[in-house]
Amino acid sequence: MSLSIIDPGEIPGLHQGNNLFQSQFWAQMKGDFGWKSLFFNINGKLLLVLVKTIIGKYSIAYIPHGPESQGKKYSGKDLREIGINLRKYLPKGCFLLRYDLPDGAFRIEPVFFDFSPELKKSHSDIQPPDTVILSLNKSEDEILKGMKSKTRYNIRLAAKKGIVVTKTGIEGLDTWYHLYQETSLRDKIAIHSKNYYKKVFELSSDKQNLNKNPEIILFNAEYNNEVLAGIIVSIYGDRATYLYGASSGRHRNLMPAYALQWEAIKYAKQRGCSEYDFFGIPPNDNPDHPMRGLYRFKTGFGGEILHRPGCWDLPLKPVVYRVYRWAEAVRLFYYKKIRKR
Repeated sequence: MSLSIIDPGEIPGLHQGNNLFQSQFWAQMKGDFGWKSLFFNINGKLLLVLVKTIIGKYSIAYIPHGPESQGKKYSGKDLREIGINLRKYLPKGCFLLRYDLPDGAFRIEPVFFDFSPELKKSHSDIQPPDTVILSLNKSEDEILKGMKSKTRYNIRLAAKKGIVVTKTGIEGLDTWYHLYQETSLRDKIAIHSKNYYKKVFELSSDKQNLNKNPEIILFNAEYNNEVLAGIIVSIYGDRATYLYGASSGRHRNLMPAYALQWEAIKYAKQRGCSEYDFFGIPPNDNPDHPMRGLYRFKTGFGGEILHRPGCWDLPLKPVVYRVYRWAEAVRLFYYKKIRKR
């Protein structure tokens, strides 16, 4: 295994693919919110490692959707070897290396992970591990035919009822964020401050880095000039990703969410994307899951259901890690059980 730290100026010479979360853009984005970026060359591919101070001298390292492979299937032993090689470049107080594993690159062996003293499944995942990937290497008619009949019906219903989808950017953020706050209260989900999403647009439009930054688009669904819903979509490489969505409780019977996704899919296809990532569903169609509606909505567009491995921890300082893991469990219990009540 070849791994070496690199200067950001060397990055353009490395393969970056379509992984938004392993890009210079994402490094800069997270840098404005307390994360330090380290870049590595691992077998000829870019590896972004984010480091954040937790308290005093102690910090954690996080690899978002990485490391990527070149066709090989990594195992838990490979992850350990990568961690050992990375450790010498991390701060002395770094007690945890957290992998947020990408799709298709790893051979996950539950018995090995469950009982290994070195790798442990995180209490929760940072990026959603389960998603739907829709291939755009078809005609629009073929994509429509691959959808469930109810989804096609709702797309047509939205158009018939007068839903109009517009494409905008940061200028539409205030209206969208107001809807996002409404969505947060209704669905009991945590969201960032408006400044976080503002930074996404500002960095993507940085004229000095347009060749390496994703295109970020805000699609709005309007009815009688009222914005009913909006989604933020990124285009990076040949992948479009539905990142954030917000909606009003008004006129939901007009199916604005279906119109939004269909327009975003068509736009991504026009921009040369080969796939559209719906970015997050429940792991299965469980009737008792609070987000079952989201599962049915996103899978209705067709595509392939993908289960990424999620987050796995390599403790670098076991004692400190155990305390941190306990604190994470308490925090998770509070947000998922107590606060939602």
